[in-house]
Amino acid sequence: MSTPSPIAGHEPALFELGHHVAGRHVAGTSGRNGPVFNPATGALRGHVAFASADETRAAIAAAEAALPGWAATTPLQRARVMFRFKALLEAHADELALLLTSEHGKVLSDARGELTRGMEVVEFACGIPQLLKSEFTENVGSNVDSWSMRQPVGVCAGITPFNFPAMVPMWMFPVAIACGNAFVLKPSEKDPSVPLLMAELLQQAGLPDGVFNVVNGDREAVDTLLTDPRVAAVSFVGSTPVAEYIYRTASAHGKRVQALGGAKNHMVVMPDADPLNAASALVGAAFGSAGERCMAISVAVAVGDAGDRLVEAVKQQLAELKVAPGTADWSDMGPLVTREHLDRVRGYVDLGVEEGAALVVDGRGLMVKGFEQGYYLGPCLFDHVRPAMRIYREEIFGPVLCVVRVPDFEAALAIVNAHEFGNGTAIFTASGEAARTFAHRVQAGMVGVNVPIPVPMAFHSFGGWKRSLFGPLHVHGPDGVRFYTRLKTVTSRWPTAARESAQFVMPTMK
Repeated sequence: MSTPSPIAGHEPALFELGHHVAGRHVAGTSGRNGPVFNPATGALRGHVAFASADETRAAIAAAEAALPGWAATTPLQRARVMFRFKALLEAHADELALLLTSEHGKVLSDARGELTRGMEVVEFACGIPQLLKSEFTENVGSNVDSWSMRQPVGVCAGITPFNFPAMVPMWMFPVAIACGNAFVLKPSEKDPSVPLLMAELLQQAGLPDGVFNVVNGDREAVDTLLTDPRVAAVSFVGSTPVAEYIYRTASAHGKRVQALGGAKNHMVVMPDADPLNAASALVGAAFGSAGERCMAISVAVAVGDAGDRLVEAVKQQLAELKVAPGTADWSDMGPLVTREHLDRVRGYVDLGVEEGAALVVDGRGLMVKGFEQGYYLGPCLFDHVRPAMRIYREEIFGPVLCVVRVPDFEAALAIVNAHEFGNGTAIFTASGEAARTFAHRVQAGMVGVNVPIPVPMAFHSFGGWKRSLFGPLHVHGPDGVRFYTRLKTVTSRWPTAARESAQFVMPTMK
């Protein structure tokens, strides 16, 4: 029995979501499922099925069956599917944004921004004929030509987190599909409606059945994707412990892997930075989407005498920050995604107080009138945080900002480089010398200069350093094309009619 499609009409009071396999929505048969809540109200929206290993293998089989025909489709025809998909995303943008807000909690303007950044990757994938052009060298030797070509790797899998249910999957599958691969997506079970809607839009765009499949679930589905020999490549975004597990397990089973892990992004504020501009950038980067971003700034490193001015400016701006359901036009920050995550983040705030940090702004007592059952936590600001504290070392993934004070630039650079994560970082300064030195010497994959969240555009690649990335290649952009294709080099000559003698030495070109 098929489950109700999230694109068709109004959803029922409580929905039952299944999977998308071989071009159609299918109900789960494992007997296991999970709840989906509206974080703004705490109300149950419905349930999502958890795929068994057999159900996951059925999705892989559908992808494997569709692969030969799709790989043989010309890059131009694949690009035209991406063009139509982008147009459908734009046509359904309001519906997608509302689904994002109703299951994740982020404000509608942020949900629309997420969709835009995801659609930029689709735009990039529309250029796949140009991106797959090969290299050719005439006469590498006498009458010998050589050329390279990029071909699909096969069935690819994506395992994606709750915080960007549209954008992060679109970091992966548009590039993979445009390159001629088939794809199986395992999205977060916390906000599953958007990936299922995108699967239906791909069908409407003309994508053949089975090229894109969605299996919802938990570790059973994940482990099946990591170990099934038909899956050639795995992409992941999530926490570092899980990223490391994904990388080790999939690599041990012969797959290529890109696994993006956790972050503790630092923003260095130099004494010459404008304190109000720096504070505005910091508040948006730290508390946008309730801090549930892998590129959120969670540590401000105040250099020299910048600390007092910065903390005071941030404190004043937080007093005006509006926390409410994401559907409210005036809301700056919505709820956290689940009750469990709210409790976890609030536990870190309690821990920071116990560890001796100065809690300048305490959001634990926030109550949103009329939404008392929602998963709200007000913004929290810690000052005088020390590197030994857990609130500094660990990824909190919530609206909690730590301020660390250091005496000079070298101390600021050292503290950023000493952290185990190296996802993104930023420096705010009026000094070109300081900015250039920081960008050159900092150990992070993405660097902002007077830009608080330096997320690369789709035609560049996204990824971190150190324990923020496992695997050599980043996502989307040029690295995405490299990841989802295999390089083949052909060397060719057409000998003359005369018989040639055997050659027993290593061939060299003349």
